[in-house]
Order: sequence, then C-alpha cells, then structure tokens
Amino acid sequence: MGKRIAVYPGSFDPVHYGHLDLIERCLPLFDEVVVAVLTNTSKQSVFSVEERVDILREVLGDREGFRVESFSGLLVDFVKAKGAQTIVRGLRAFSDFESEFQMALMNRQLSPGTETVFLTPKEEYSFFSSRLIKEVHLLGGNLEGLVPPAVLERMRRQSEEGSGG
Repeated sequence: MGKRIAVYPGSFDPVHYGHLDLIERCLPLFDEVVVAVLTNTSKQSVFSVEERVDILREVLGDREGFRVESFSGLLVDFVKAKGAQTIVRGLRAFSDFESEFQMALMNRQLSPGTETVFLTPKEEYSFFSSRLIKEVHLLGGNLEGLVPPAVLERMRRQSEEGSGG
C-alpha cells in the first residue's frame, strides 16, 4: 500500500485554532497532510497568499507529516498533482453540510478516485470561522485564544500600519 496523502484546503485567512485542531487530527489518519492555501482573488483578504503560507509554516513548525503550499484552479487537479487520494474538510455545524456535500460530490464526479473525509472540530472551536474572526478584529475585539500568537501579532501590526500608528 502506498503513502496515504491527504489535502486539507482552505483560505486560512486568517488561520485559527479550529483549523489547527483539524490539521493536528489528520496526522494519525494519514502519512502526509498537504495544507493547501487557496488563491481566491474574489475574496477580500486580510493576508496575501504568501503571508498565509508563511504563517501556517511558522505555526506548524518543522513537524513531520505536514507540508504547506498554495494553489489555484481546481482542487482535484491539485490533489492529483500531489499524489493524494483524500480531501479533508471541516464541518462546524449542520449548516456547513449542504455546501460541503455538494462540493464533495462534484469533486468525486471530476476525479472518481478522490474521496472527501469530513472532520468535526473540538466543541470549543465549533463556532470559529475566519469570517467572524475578521469581523471581531475590525471591530477592535480581543482575538486571544482564537488565533495563534503569530496571527495575532501580524493582525495587530496591520491595524497599527492601517491607522498610521
């Protein structure tokens, strides 16, 4: 049997403890996990793709079993290029299921040998979303305990630069 490689795709803008929880819980299931940072030009980003890749690499360190890369285009093409067989997606709430299920079926249609595995976060992370974290940040809320220190520092720095301070 070959190496079990999975791709965990997302915008990770910004990466938060819910993302990291899922990444950590992938390792016992797969030999290698490619954390794939999506280049999405249609979304207003807090961090550039390069910054998001750098942050994830910093937060994950040089631990065995993880690789962080960026991608654009069809996810199934990226999955094939990496020699992976599995896409990992997180489900926080039942409301996530419908769109995630549709994406999984489309990916299976486009690439019949690719499976999607759904993981749920720990309960304390089930309400985390990058969208909400961005909103809290823009409104001046405290993000400690929601994002890793590396993210918090970069967001603070961005705010200071944006306010001229």
